[in-house]
Amino acid sequence: MELQQNPALNYAPVVPAATATDRIVETSIPSRLDALPWSGFHTRVVLALGITWILDGLEVTLAGALSGALKQSPSLHFSNLDLGIANSAYLAGAVLGALGFGWLTDRIGRKKLFFITLALYLSATAATALSWDVASYALFRFLTGAGIGGEYTAINSTIQELVPARYRGWTDLVINGSFWIGAAMGAVAAIVLLDPAVTGPDLGWRLAYLIGASIGLVVLLMRMWIPESPRWLMIHGRPDQAHAIVDDIERSVIGRDQDASEERFTTVRLKMRDHTPIREVVHTLFSAYRQRALVGLVLMSAQAFFYNAIFFTFALVLTDFYGISADHVGWYLLPFAAGNFLGPLLLGRLFDTLGRRVMIMFTYGVSGLLLALSGYLFTIGVLSAQGQTIAWMVIFFFASPAASAAYLTVSETFPLEVRALAIAVFYAVGTGIGGVIGPALFGALIDTGSRNSVFAGYLLGAVLMIAAAIVAWRYAVSAERKSLEHVARPLAFME
Repeated sequence: MELQQNPALNYAPVVPAATATDRIVETSIPSRLDALPWSGFHTRVVLALGITWILDGLEVTLAGALSGALKQSPSLHFSNLDLGIANSAYLAGAVLGALGFGWLTDRIGRKKLFFITLALYLSATAATALSWDVASYALFRFLTGAGIGGEYTAINSTIQELVPARYRGWTDLVINGSFWIGAAMGAVAAIVLLDPAVTGPDLGWRLAYLIGASIGLVVLLMRMWIPESPRWLMIHGRPDQAHAIVDDIERSVIGRDQDASEERFTTVRLKMRDHTPIREVVHTLFSAYRQRALVGLVLMSAQAFFYNAIFFTFALVLTDFYGISADHVGWYLLPFAAGNFLGPLLLGRLFDTLGRRVMIMFTYGVSGLLLALSGYLFTIGVLSAQGQTIAWMVIFFFASPAASAAYLTVSETFPLEVRALAIAVFYAVGTGIGGVIGPALFGALIDTGSRNSVFAGYLLGAVLMIAAAIVAWRYAVSAERKSLEHVARPLAFME
C-alpha cells in the first residue's frame, strides 16, 4: 500500500524561505536520530517510559486477582456487578484521560505530561487503598485510569520519536508487552497479601494497591533526565533546543556529534508554529487520513473488547466455574502473564522484518480462532482449571503482540503534530466501544452461571478479532523500517 503523503494537509500558505526565514527551518534531525545504533540511552528511555505498562499491568491484574477478596471484604461486600462497574469505571477514566491529556501532549509537549499524568496515577491509586464503599472505589479507579490513559499518549509519542526506525516495531511491542511484567507482580502480590495467614480480609487488598503508588515514586526520579522530543521542539519553534538535545544524544551514543552535512542524512523543511489549529487536527484524522483512522479504530476496538472482557473477569471464571479460591487465583495468572510477555518478545522482530500487515493479520486472526476453539471446549466442560489456563496462555501468546500492534499502528501512521491525540482518540473510541462494555457484559454473563452464555461472549470477541485481521490485511500501512516522516509527513512540511 502506498504511504499517505497528502500535500493538501498544508493549510498555511507556502512562502519563499527568503521572506520567512524566521519561521522556516531545514533540519536533518529525524534522519540523524534514525541513523543511531541502539545504545544505553535508548535502553534508559525504554525503562523510564515503558514502565507505564508495568504499572497498568499491575493495576489491571490487581483489579482481577483481588475481585474475590473485594467480594469477601467485611466493609465492601462487592457483587460481580459491582466489580464489573468498577472495572468499567477504570476504563472510562482511561478513555477521558487519554483524550484530555492527548490534546495537551501535542499542545504543550511530551515531557510536561510525563509528570502530570504520573502524579495523578500516584495519588489516585493510593486513594484506592482507602476506599470505603462501592462509589468511592469506583471514583478512585476512574481517576487512576485517567492517569494511565494520559500516560499512554505521552509515552507512546515520545518513544516513537526517539527510537531509530529499524527498531521501532519490536521496541514498541516489547514495551507494551511489559504490561505482563506488572501483571505477574500483581499476581504475586495478590498471592502473598490475600493469604489469611499474612493479612486480614480487609487489609491485604488495600496493601496491594499501595504497591503501585510506591513504584510510581521511583518512576518520577527515573524520568528526570528524559529529554523533550526534538521532533516536537523543531516544529514548535524551538530549533536551537532541539539541535542541542540531539547533539547530547549523539555524544552519549557514539561519543561525538554526527556531521549533519553528510549525504546519508536527508533534510526536511518545516514551517514552525506554536500549535496546530483544531480544525486542521479534525481534518487530518477524519478526512485526509480517513482510511488509516478506520484501521486504527477497528484494531483498537477489537483488541480492547477481547482483552478487557476476558482479563477483567478471568478470576470470576476460575472462582465461579472451577471452584478456585480467591487467594489461589494469582497462581493461575503467572503462566497467563508469561504467554502474554513472551508473545511480543519472540514475535516482535517479525513486525520489522516480515512487516506490519502480515504480522497484524496473522496475530489477530490466530487469536480469534483459538478463542473460539477454547470457548467451545469450555462450554462442553472438557477443560480443567489448569487446562483453561494453558488455553489462555497460548491464545494470548498471539493476542498480546496483536494488541500491542494496535498501539504501534495508531502512533506511527499519523503526522507528528497530531500523533498523541491520534493515539488518544483511537484508544478512547476503541476502549469505549470494546473495553468499557466488555467487563460489564462478561460480568453479567458469568452471573447467569451458564457456560453457554459465557461462550457467546467468547464468540463475539473471536469474530471481532478475525474481522480486524481482514481489515488490517486489506488496509494497514507497511511502515516497517521507514522513518516517521516518510510514513506520515508533518503537517508543517514544506516543499
